[in-house]
Amino acid sequence: MEVPRRTVLKGAVAAAAAAPLAKVPLAAPRRPASCSTPGGRDFPKVGGNYGNQNYSALHDIDRGSVRRLGGAWLNRIEGGLTTGTNQSTPVVVDGVLYIESALGNVHAVDGRTGATKWKYTATHGTVTRRGVAVGDGKVFTHGKGSWIIALDQATGAVVWERQITGYGTMEKVAVTHHDGLLHVGTHDSDRAAALALNAADGSLVWNFWGAPGPGELGNDTWAGDSWQKGGATPWMHPAIDPELGLIYWTFGNARGNNSSQDGSGREGQNLFSSSIVAMDIKTGEYRWHFQSVHHNIWDMDNVMAPVLADVHIHGRPRKIVVYGSKSGMYFILDRTDGSAPLGIDEVPVPQEPRQKTWPTQPFPRQGGWTENRVVEQPLGTSVPGDPNRAVPNYVPAKIYTPHWDVPVLSTPGHGGGACWNAQSYSQHTGLVYTGFGYVAAAHSLTESSNGLRPPGEYQTGGVVAVDPSTNLVRWKRRMPYSLAHGNGVLSTGGGLIFIGQPDGNLLGLDASSGRELWRWQTGAAISSSPISYEIDGEQYLAVYAGGTDIPYGASAPRGDFLWAFKLGGKVAPAATPAPPTVRRPVSGSAVEGSAVNNTVVLARTYDPASSTIGATESTAVNAMAPTWLRVPVGTTVTFVNPADNVHDHSATQFFEGLFNVRLKPGESFSYTFKRRGEYFYNDSYSPRPTGKVEVY
Repeated sequence: MEVPRRTVLKGAVAAAAAAPLAKVPLAAPRRPASCSTPGGRDFPKVGGNYGNQNYSALHDIDRGSVRRLGGAWLNRIEGGLTTGTNQSTPVVVDGVLYIESALGNVHAVDGRTGATKWKYTATHGTVTRRGVAVGDGKVFTHGKGSWIIALDQATGAVVWERQITGYGTMEKVAVTHHDGLLHVGTHDSDRAAALALNAADGSLVWNFWGAPGPGELGNDTWAGDSWQKGGATPWMHPAIDPELGLIYWTFGNARGNNSSQDGSGREGQNLFSSSIVAMDIKTGEYRWHFQSVHHNIWDMDNVMAPVLADVHIHGRPRKIVVYGSKSGMYFILDRTDGSAPLGIDEVPVPQEPRQKTWPTQPFPRQGGWTENRVVEQPLGTSVPGDPNRAVPNYVPAKIYTPHWDVPVLSTPGHGGGACWNAQSYSQHTGLVYTGFGYVAAAHSLTESSNGLRPPGEYQTGGVVAVDPSTNLVRWKRRMPYSLAHGNGVLSTGGGLIFIGQPDGNLLGLDASSGRELWRWQTGAAISSSPISYEIDGEQYLAVYAGGTDIPYGASAPRGDFLWAFKLGGKVAPAATPAPPTVRRPVSGSAVEGSAVNNTVVLARTYDPASSTIGATESTAVNAMAPTWLRVPVGTTVTFVNPADNVHDHSATQFFEGLFNVRLKPGESFSYTFKRRGEYFYNDSYSPRPTGKVEVY
């Protein structure tokens, strides 16, 4: 049997928006007392409160005063580190910031002065971390090898540590503390689970598998024993409603044959992959679920930390959870029972029998907040930087078009929409905010992992504000970078939102319109959420700028900059780093044209170490010999299809549309580059091989 889904309700498309709330009086909670308690003196957990609202009621920094915001202090927490993966968001308790570095060390920093109070040096190795939990006089963090570690909040000394095995790798997911329990998730394993641990010693209290085993609810949605390698990872921390006694976990993609793109061996809906599940917080007992993608083969899971809010829908107060959204869609669910007060429809989608695809997919009746269809445009007619352009020669499609052996290009790609950045719900405006990305992806079983972001495409994005009482977009602002990976949003009682960019700039926007009011260069890419806190009646804004490799790879500037800001702050901005490369890079490094006679050989690989061209025809991504040719202005470059290739091949230059030629085996074509710039091209026979001519 199929598990009841409680997902589709009939009804009107939308209700009138709830009236924005008046300015919230200054609150001063020291801990997240409920799912809706706004941040005040402290910012005591990742997400701000148990509802992950990333909202601070502090309002001295507002639309009028934000122009006077300056650096209060800067702490290079690892002494000037410029490498590593930094995805941790700081928390503040009793005026002290707690933050994990790329090395896995935990730092306690005075929120007024920026002085380091103590440092815990990791002993189990480096892992990616997204934030500590503070509670019961302890700070809780991860260690490599699935260790959970409790530190003394005052000194950083180890109180206890415990290794948790048998559930997957326990790291990345920010630790959440509530009422004597630690809630942690596992990932990157055949099966993954949400875990509740005893905060006193780290012992296991309960677990909930993302891919249930025999006798467990949902196991019959997996063909045969495919559940054993089902994946279904809870990548992000949960939300908690203490009054309802529920915890809300989101689970990621199903896997098959070690690939999230292959559904051929796992027929069925594959619960609880790509789902949000409500559980009893004390026991882990299942209460309800909603699956946003059935039998997912596109890596289009929705694993952002869910956000809880209390809003009016159709004139009635509703306790909702906002769930989304790699798919560029929000699913507004009643968090008491999983019903959909604004309506969600199961819509027929194209089928591929070899993939065992599910016949329908759920769509919110109001639509999404970004495009879900690739837009083809004639070569040479697009405005540079327009993210809606499809890289040519791929099969263009809308969301949930299935694939097999031919790459199918769709948007949002597997990186989102939005991915693991933190959303925010403002109690001041009544809106939900998220950063997002415009990055299409090509899916096929020829890809080894979760899809191909085509080389040469622009990776841009934006910020969107959605009214959760109607699920309609209030405003959307285009930005020059993808803001889908760790670029969390903070909203405040001052009518502002703050978000960091991969170029190191922290932005302050008007929460009602998206208009930019303030920016600050932090020195490194920001892959975490800004926070706000108060000491002695003075409001501070803080952010950790360190950087990560998604989606810009090594070009995203790295660092260890822990910043705090206040009105009238005198610390100057950091030096501006080299910005990330916005266009998806080709494989390999630059080869001077003089080294290869200013010639590119189509459908062949190139070994720069030996300067040799591959002996056989290839459709690999790096099958342009060389992929990156560097020549001076005025150089004539020749493109050759070798005589011993079997197929016709082309050189299609995009997006400027300078040339588009098809060559039979043995034919060649020459073009003279008269302007400086980067000129990408691919092959109509298979678009995966992509090259670039850099003209200097």
